[in-house]
Amino acid sequence: QVQLMESGGGSLQAGGSLRLSCVVSGITYKRPYCMAWFRQVSGKERQGVAVIGVDGSTRYADSVKGRFTISQDDGNKILYLQMNNLKPEDTAMYHCAAENDCSSGSWTGDPRYVDHWGQGTQVTVSS
Repeated sequence: QVQLMESGGGSLQAGGSLRLSCVVSGITYKRPYCMAWFRQVSGKERQGVAVIGVDGSTRYADSVKGRFTISQDDGNKILYLQMNNLKPEDTAMYHCAAENDCSSGSWTGDPRYVDHWGQGTQVTVSS
């Protein structure tokens, strides 16, 4: 049973930094897979923020390039999202996600292709 558990969210002022963590367990996919971060603002569709493939390659949404960094620990048991220079428009619920049969190069950021979700951690950035 796949379990994804996020932590690290909080409230802070614009320009600050946060690191989100996601503890990953139970993944037994047979195909290469991706781990990703999505975010969702109330009333809007969930959007892909960043992805990392099993080969360590990464991709980012244009809105976070140069500010956010996705990474994993050596055992691929913890997924991280380092968020720097946060802006009010980054305010959202951030979800950890696992997507089977995926590579960072083919990742679309479409939430319909995600196989497993974490429950999310809230990030609130004030101006």
